[in-house]
Amino acid sequence: MEQVLAQVFELQTLVLVFAGVFLGVVFSAIPGLTATMGIALLIPYTFSLPQVPAISMLLGIYIGGMYGGSITAILIRTPGTPSAAATLLDGYPMAAKGQAGKALNYATIGSFVGGIISCIILILIAPQLAAFGLKFGPAEFFALAVFGLSIVGTISGKNVVKGLIVAGVGLLIATIGMDPIGGVARFTFGSINLTSGVSFIPALIGLFAVSQVIKEIEEKATGHNKKKIKYKRERISLKETFSYWKEFLRASAIGTFIGIIPGTGTSIATFLSYNESKRFAKPERRKEYGKGIPEGVIATETSNNAVTGGALIPLLTLGIPGDVVTAVILGGLLIQGVTPGPLLFQNNGPLVYSLFITLIIANIFMLLIGLFAVRFVGKIVDVPKNVLLPIVVTLCFIGSYSLSNNLFDVWVALAFGVIGYLLEKFNYPLPPLILGIILGPIIESNLRRTIIESSDDLSVFFTRPISAVFLTIAIVSFLYPLFKDLWRKLKGKESIEEDIPA
Repeated sequence: MEQVLAQVFELQTLVLVFAGVFLGVVFSAIPGLTATMGIALLIPYTFSLPQVPAISMLLGIYIGGMYGGSITAILIRTPGTPSAAATLLDGYPMAAKGQAGKALNYATIGSFVGGIISCIILILIAPQLAAFGLKFGPAEFFALAVFGLSIVGTISGKNVVKGLIVAGVGLLIATIGMDPIGGVARFTFGSINLTSGVSFIPALIGLFAVSQVIKEIEEKATGHNKKKIKYKRERISLKETFSYWKEFLRASAIGTFIGIIPGTGTSIATFLSYNESKRFAKPERRKEYGKGIPEGVIATETSNNAVTGGALIPLLTLGIPGDVVTAVILGGLLIQGVTPGPLLFQNNGPLVYSLFITLIIANIFMLLIGLFAVRFVGKIVDVPKNVLLPIVVTLCFIGSYSLSNNLFDVWVALAFGVIGYLLEKFNYPLPPLILGIILGPIIESNLRRTIIESSDDLSVFFTRPISAVFLTIAIVSFLYPLFKDLWRKLKGKESIEEDIPA
């Protein structure tokens, strides 16, 4: 144990972990420059470093990268990372109400709590959870994605029907590109740029950031400017923070659970956590979701960072990356001569426990950096719009282009900016469109794989316990709002009949 502590608390290791967290926050706060890109760019720098400092820096970038996207999502409605798309549902409305400081504080604390709880779970029961994650086959992935799609009603506000329409459009957009089973190009119209589908990050940037810029320009031109948002530094007390302990625990559990399932990712975790937060809320509080309340920010940001510990479970115990970021981290581990798998804990015990302690330290650094940064980054809302908007547009286009160094992605961001602007103009919610684009490929590929493996026997979805549970919950989630509305109408009709004199 002394050897482990000596490696972790060495000055070089601590400095590199801090630098990694800081760079992760910066990379993810800039639209398009995700934690994945940050790790990929800095892996060559780790070649000459010892094992523990090198891997610790990569984990620091991972932790910081999961949190940083919330900053721009809350302040300027520009999610720095895909996982932050759910954070702006309540984060940006809170900023619009003058509560940007409070929203940023809750995002920071939620990220810290989710990261710490997932680390504890990683340390205590990693092998058992990894074995459970391996039980997910095509049928289970399909059921999980359908369950994820069932939250459309939650994120659509009052426009549930319009939300379903937009989600359907998102599913159609997800079919653009190569057929995942047959390998045939679909809906590409002869464009080579569309053979790999519509790039998700440029689409995300366009829908939320570029559309907001267009909206701001229109308001400026028509003279319908909203009241200027002023940043107030709002501290939240420990009592106020602990009052949301159920939100923290629920979101941490959801994030860790989604993280251990290889190939799912943080976007599903954040939207599911947001849905469950609203589902468990009191009826009068449920109506406030989407209008700017702390619960929405806590649910998304806590689950977001809880995915980090969960995603490392299959990576370290089985050598299977939990998401895209851990796939890049796997490359960094192999470069350092570390081979993840069942024997890692036996052959490299001190290294593994060094990484566990490093994760906790990285989350502490992330908390400190976040709480310190809130004092300054929140003042972005005080920047004049004629200065801020050109900067936002420039960052959006740079982020879109840097993803694959392709100018076509910039046009994708611009096109989705116009689409997002028009959808909001006619009161169509944007989050269901993103949800459809995220879940579409998972639903289609796993549905077809399951049908092929089962020889066209659709009963397999209900004979496998995990998929049966997810599909049952999804069906109930879809039908409950319909029966609820029907019951209200019938009840209202009965009350009217009782009031009519005989």
